[in-house]
Amino acid sequence: MSEQTKPTAVLVHGAFAESGGWGPIAERLRREGHRVIAAPNPLRSVAYDAAQVRALLDSIDGPVVLVGHSYGGMVISKAAAGAGNVTSLVYVAGFAPESGDSAATLSSKYPGSTLAETLRPVELPDGNQDMYVAQELYHGQFAADVPEEAARTMAATQRPIALAALGEPAEGEQAWQTLPSFFLFGEADKNIPPASQHFMAERARAKEIVAIDGGSHAVFASRPAEVAELVLRAAGA
Repeated sequence: MSEQTKPTAVLVHGAFAESGGWGPIAERLRREGHRVIAAPNPLRSVAYDAAQVRALLDSIDGPVVLVGHSYGGMVISKAAAGAGNVTSLVYVAGFAPESGDSAATLSSKYPGSTLAETLRPVELPDGNQDMYVAQELYHGQFAADVPEEAARTMAATQRPIALAALGEPAEGEQAWQTLPSFFLFGEADKNIPPASQHFMAERARAKEIVAIDGGSHAVFASRPAEVAELVLRAAGA
């Protein structure tokens, strides 16, 4: 496959993270000849965020492998539905909803998530709330297998999500229903229970499932080599 025909990798971060967190993964993909775009995810609502990512997808010539972490999975599932240039999806500790599913319902489908007790609200002028993970709890909750200093930086640079977005149900066709999908997640994830992630991957009839022993929710940061390798396999599928 020539560099001209290699898919562009579009990487969509989730809540409590930011696009710079994809750095080591983006570097590896670029070395293999892929163009990489770490898309900004507004984290305002599933429909709005998906429309923003869809606009980006529509601007790209050639094939795309679309990657979403956490809530970013909600976004890519809708954004890629009907997009003619997306060839595969990669869910990195990410939600893969059916119509009617929300991030909240999927994360509570099986026991094990301790995220809710670590969230701290910020009241917004429009009456909504932005939710942050308390910085002093971030390492243990979100990124337990990331070195402490790096986790502190992640906590300080996290992007908040609108509370309403977490409860907003997916609507209509979801891209994993028609496109090949690949899943990677940690078996020690405290945000989305591993049982929920296995359920979503199996429901999607994933081409590949990589479950990392001891992996936290922040596997994009703790295991960038494994994530990059899965994206490369998805790009070549």
